Amino acid sequence: MEELKHECGVAMIRLLKPLEYYHQKYGTWMYGLNKLYLLMEKQYNRGQEGAGLACVKLEASPGEEYMFRERAMGTGAITEIFDSVYKHYKDMDKEKLLDPQFAKEFLPFAGELYMGHLRYSTTGKSGISFVHPFLRRNNWRAKNLAICGNFNLTNVQDIFNQITSIGQHPRVYSESYIMLEQMGHRLDREVERNFRICESVGLKGMDVTHYIEDHMDLANVLRDCTSIWDGGYVICGLTGSGEMFSMRDPWGIRPAFYYMDDEVIVLASERPVIQTAINVTADSIKELQPGQALLVDKYGKIRLSQILEPQEMQACSFERIYFSRGSDVNIYQERKSLGRNLVHPILRSVNYDLKNTVFSFIPNTAEVAFFGMEEGLNDYLNTIKKEWIADKSHLLQEEELERILSMRVRCEKVAVKDIKLRTFIAEGNSRNDLAAHVYDITYGSIIPEQDNLVVIDDSIVRGTTLKQSIIKILDRLQPKKIVIVSSSPQVRYPDYYGIDMSRMNEFIAFKAAVALLQESGQEMIILDAYQKAKKQEGLADHAIRNYVKEIYAPFTAEEISGKIAELLTPAGTRAKVELVYQTLEGLHASCPNHPGDWYFSGNYPTPGGARLVNKAFIHFMEEEYLNNNGQLIFHN
Repeated sequence: MEELKHECGVAMIRLLKPLEYYHQKYGTWMYGLNKLYLLMEKQYNRGQEGAGLACVKLEASPGEEYMFRERAMGTGAITEIFDSVYKHYKDMDKEKLLDPQFAKEFLPFAGELYMGHLRYSTTGKSGISFVHPFLRRNNWRAKNLAICGNFNLTNVQDIFNQITSIGQHPRVYSESYIMLEQMGHRLDREVERNFRICESVGLKGMDVTHYIEDHMDLANVLRDCTSIWDGGYVICGLTGSGEMFSMRDPWGIRPAFYYMDDEVIVLASERPVIQTAINVTADSIKELQPGQALLVDKYGKIRLSQILEPQEMQACSFERIYFSRGSDVNIYQERKSLGRNLVHPILRSVNYDLKNTVFSFIPNTAEVAFFGMEEGLNDYLNTIKKEWIADKSHLLQEEELERILSMRVRCEKVAVKDIKLRTFIAEGNSRNDLAAHVYDITYGSIIPEQDNLVVIDDSIVRGTTLKQSIIKILDRLQPKKIVIVSSSPQVRYPDYYGIDMSRMNEFIAFKAAVALLQESGQEMIILDAYQKAKKQEGLADHAIRNYVKEIYAPFTAEEISGKIAELLTPAGTRAKVELVYQTLEGLHASCPNHPGDWYFSGNYPTPGGARLVNKAFIHFMEEEYLNNNGQLIFHN
């Protein structure tokens, strides 16, 4: 319902055969390029701000280009970058275009290594210069580097300080540029390490180049760079000499999957995109493990290297709830389980009145959770039926038996996503008025004044769309009660690992807790938490505690849910509005292999997360409160 932005999606392909092989078997030497397009299109859900691709051509002669890049901005960026690539071939003689050897020698983007990226910025920095992949060029092929990634680091300043202390001078203060310069520097050192060996054994000329390229160890580069990184990341890269790598953070926060056979090596942010693009089974696709790197040398030899020691697994649960494609076999079942877990609190909210309750969902990401909820409700209803029949089996008349068997869960598609609110509509009143019409309703789907209406969503973060649109239009159906169900727990804390949720005043749960503190005369808890957070500003990351937790501590989840419902109910709403949230226990039961729950619990997996949540809270306090005569006064 509320569109959240994920930072990035990545895709990599390494062809292990000559281009002639793919031309003969698949009818085109563009096999790798075409597969990259599929991998990127299938991950469009992961970033709509920009897209880019890079290609490395092996065995190019001196004086010939061997590293290519194309980038574009906007929601149509994938189409634009591939159109730009294919334009190089548009007016070519057909016979030459169908000749893989000619393509290999003369055509751009006719290579063996491909890397693609989809971007959504969580840093506020936009423009083509911030679209991945990033390039670092050099006259030595092995020193050329292209990187892209799905990441947010919490300690960019530490990395910046490290590289500037050794004399580097980054042109831009951006984590992507800083990471490029840091990795580029270590790549240079790796080349020079091999160069010194060449000198010691008396190698000359191109023998030096060949030795260096044959003995590059990117594990050294990654180990030196990532040892100080704090955050969630999957970093990918290509070198001009033909090495390919991808590495996952040691907490396993961000995901990566890979597949390999004797023809190709493929890596992507999500498993089902590889299944679809390469047409392979789920069990043939492996997950890159925390702290692990996938390394492929210039000859296509693959190895897995443990770069950093794995930490306690903190794979992101929001990937399972919202961001990743629901077509993954495990994610599909997990989302159904999330819906099924909510059956009993939903039943309590409608006083177990299934006869007069209609169930629906917010299109389109909550649909799978809705199926799970529906299954759980049917299981409950079947239990009731069995008990009833068993109790009265010797007394039942045919009419009564028919009535029992006809009892069903009433499911309707009540909400329909009708329009997309365009970004050029920025003026407040106009935008709010139009936002109320983003969704439409199915008239006649409930009995006015008699039915309850239960609608499930995947998450409720800001609550803006609920208040401005959803509840208003649902109320037009005149239900007796509206129950909004969230398949995720209350989102209480910002994310700093790649999702666009970083400011305290965005969270309706936080606003509700603050409002409850004010109403109950406990405002000093807010000020006390602020002062504790301020005192930590000079401490090392490992010593910092998340004091924002104290804002929520006095209240139960149900009390906060009640206040959220009050805050989100638009003036003039006739139906009673109630919110039902997933519990943390329900989340972990449904997604047991993805315990990263910092959005909900405040338990950040890395030291930098706790530092940044306190920083966000301090910023909120100093923006929302004014210091008058030494008194901090809250502004609603």
